[in-house]
Amino acid sequence: MCKVTISAFQLLEKFPNEESARLHIERIRWNGKPVCPRCNADTKQYPQNRKNKPGYYECSVCELVYTVRTGTIFERSHIPLHKWLFAMYLFCTARKGVSSLQLSKELGIGQNSAWFLLKRIRVACEDDNAGIKFLSGIIESDETFIGGIESNKHDSKKTNDGQRGSVGKTVVLGMRERGGKTKLEVIPHTGIIIKKRVRQSVTEGSTLCTDTLHSYKNMPEYNHLTVKHSAKQYVDGMAHTNGVESVWAVLKRAFYGTYHSFSKKHMTLYLNEVCFRLNSGNVEIHTLDRMDSLISMCFGKRLKWVEVTA
Repeated sequence: MCKVTISAFQLLEKFPNEESARLHIERIRWNGKPVCPRCNADTKQYPQNRKNKPGYYECSVCELVYTVRTGTIFERSHIPLHKWLFAMYLFCTARKGVSSLQLSKELGIGQNSAWFLLKRIRVACEDDNAGIKFLSGIIESDETFIGGIESNKHDSKKTNDGQRGSVGKTVVLGMRERGGKTKLEVIPHTGIIIKKRVRQSVTEGSTLCTDTLHSYKNMPEYNHLTVKHSAKQYVDGMAHTNGVESVWAVLKRAFYGTYHSFSKKHMTLYLNEVCFRLNSGNVEIHTLDRMDSLISMCFGKRLKWVEVTA
């Protein structure tokens, strides 16, 4: 077996019940010393004769009664924590993602619950996308279009404006640091926006590798190298965008092979997922380390059902 992964059977042996999963998440969050999520004060064990179950704590200052779920994506969820960990295992190991229908079958829960669970995990992955401030070194930048072909849509969903190519699709800008992090975001397709996003994310003096798109011109703060794809030029010495093109391969395999559709409303959440797989969730990292990294991103975040369905 590969040395950087474990089987699903081994994971279930490690976390067979809610208690084992709770202790593992508490260790990652508090390292043995629970802290109040409201005021960050020291805590004491909540008297078990009131709740008659472990895992409850009471703040010595604000008297908040809380658990490891409080102030996390697990809050108010009725799904046991060991099922959450198994869902995270599938999330980390499925290269093209896992659908809510498949996850509902694996966990024995409803599809709506599985769908909402996945949305909350993607919110946790935000640190591996929007949380990235600056990229440096050699940066590859490119754009792709996500959405159905206009001629395949129902008449009610066609734009009928005579345009081709990107019409009716969502534009995604990708920047990848060679040997480092990847950042993706939804943008309007204008040159000004592309330049602005690149300048906000890439440190001055870095080497920027792009195609010959006009939007990247006049950026003297970077060592700008280009390749001309229209002339079938894909590599010119150090200049190429093959790294960021491989990101589109991962994204579109998830789109076509697993999810079949990304709504523009939730697009950023799916981009968070792809970035996590390429950054902290890299397959070269041991599966348990990837899971622990994902768990550590769950704290201080919460997504309510009304927010995701509004």
